[in-house]
Parts: sequence; structure tokens; C-alpha cells
Amino acid sequence: MKAAEVLKRAGDVLRIESDGILSMIERLDENFLRAVELLRTCDGKVVVTGLGKSGLICRKIAATLASTGTPAFFLHSGDAVHGDLGMVMKGDVILAVSNSGETDEILKLLPHFKLHDLKLIVMTGNPESSLAKAGDVVLDVQVREACPLGLAPTASTTAALAMGDALAVVLLEERGFKEEDFAVRHPGGILGRRLILRVDDLMHRGEDLPLVHHDVSVKDALFEITSKRLGVTGVADAAENLIGVITDGDLRRALQTHGDGILNKRSDEIMTVNPRTIGQNVLAARALAMMEENSPRPITCLFVLDAKQKPVGVIHLHDLLKTGI
Repeated sequence: MKAAEVLKRAGDVLRIESDGILSMIERLDENFLRAVELLRTCDGKVVVTGLGKSGLICRKIAATLASTGTPAFFLHSGDAVHGDLGMVMKGDVILAVSNSGETDEILKLLPHFKLHDLKLIVMTGNPESSLAKAGDVVLDVQVREACPLGLAPTASTTAALAMGDALAVVLLEERGFKEEDFAVRHPGGILGRRLILRVDDLMHRGEDLPLVHHDVSVKDALFEITSKRLGVTGVADAAENLIGVITDGDLRRALQTHGDGILNKRSDEIMTVNPRTIGQNVLAARALAMMEENSPRPITCLFVLDAKQKPVGVIHLHDLLKTGI
């Protein structure tokens, strides 16, 4: 095919798959609500089972459920009929995915599910199939395949994946699942660091905290900025409340205005008032977001206040970048 034909064909595939997902919105009904309720009230685990390409989608659905507060695992339908059914216990809920609804390996599991009185949620592209008729709840994910032969699972697997995400996200909100809960399940890598590290873990404190009183000279403030090597100092009043900051930029602007005479001025005469601050227990990722939000004049430092609104630290952009956040 010519380049234009290749691009057109690729566009057709994406359009078919996106249209397929959108078409399922109109079919969301009481069956989806019942599925959510069965999964939310499950006393055991959600067992997601499927075969072939559907099985690959099942792995992702199970992983997403587990990471967002709904205990779940993937059960390969073929392995299940050869001994792995021992992993399924009373109180579990089954989520079976089969586009045709006639997957033989899944159908062979139905007597076992019935014997143990396990609730069965069926996700299928054939609501009249044998599997659908056996289900307690049926989620209709019927779509037109993007494959021109109508054989290779394409739009159907995309639809099943999207429906699985819809279940997981709704359950996440139903359970009141928060960032802290997500962090417990994702301790590794950049994602884990974003959800676990807090400002208190990274801030400069104690002798490393650049801070001067409002009535000291700019010369003394400059010494504080230089010695603490963060390009900034906080300015506190007599009650130790943070009332401003002096940055390298403030010094340059004051020099342009006052010339050499700035060194003898008081710190509170050239400081920036009402600086952006942050709490100790806030996620470090939020500190980064606050720095980025401060457009068109980006900031590289945030002073950290304790519960009494007293300055106890400062967090620098470089500290955040070092962690990979």
C-alpha cells in the first residue's frame, strides 16, 4: 500500500475501536450497577478468567482491580480445568471474559462455580451465548472488529479492556480509595516515590534553613543566601512568622532600583511579601505542581510551615528532581 493508504487504514482502525468504546456508553444499565455491587460486596477475591487474547485482557483487568482496592487475581481458564481451580474459594466472585461467549474451557468451569454458589459476571460480545445465559450479570461489550477479516480480536479486546477500567474506577470511588492507599500498593519506582515521599522527607531544616529577621540589613540577608546555597532566604517578623522571601531575583531588581545603597537597607524593604508556602505532610509531588503552577514567574523554592504556621524548612526544585518525581 502507498503511504496515504497506510495512514488511512490506520485511521480507520482507530476510528472503529474508538466508536466501539463509545457505543458501550449507551448500553450501560442496571447490569453494570449490579456488577459493581457484586464486586464491591465480595467477601473473597475477584477471579478474572479468560483464554487467548481475552486472557491477556483479563490479566490487565485483574491487575487494575488489585491495585485500586479490589482484591483480584487472574485465572487462566485452560489451567483452571487442570487443577488451578483450587485457587477459587467460597465467597469469591467470578468475572469471565469471552467475546464469543462459547469458550469451551470457561464453559467447563460453570458446574464448579455453581457447586460453590459463586456469583458470575460475564463480559461478552454475545449476550445470547451459553456463557451469558449462565451469568448472574451480563456486560454487553459487543463491537465491530477492526480486523477486515472479522477474525483477529481487535476492537473486541479494546472494548473489554475499557469496560474493565470502568468497573475498576467506579469501585475505586465507591471504596473511597485515596492516594495513600494507592501508594501502599505501589512502593517501587517513580510512581511509588510520587505517592510516598512528602515534603518533610526532602526539605532543608535546622541550620540548613535560610532565614533572617525583617530588620537585618540586606548585606546580612545576602550572606545568608550565599552560605545556605539555595538562592533564597526567608524573612521572619519578631514573632517568627514568615512575612516574605528574598531571592537572587529580588536582589538584582533592588540593585537596579537602589544601586550600591541596597546593602544598607533593611531586608523587609526589598523582600517579596506573601510568598507561596506548603505544609510538612503534603506530598512532594504536590510541591512540584505548585512550583509549576506559579506562571508566568516560576519559583524554585517553597518555604515549609508547621501546624502553627511557623517556618520549619524549605524545599527546592533540585531536591524534587533528584528523587525522579
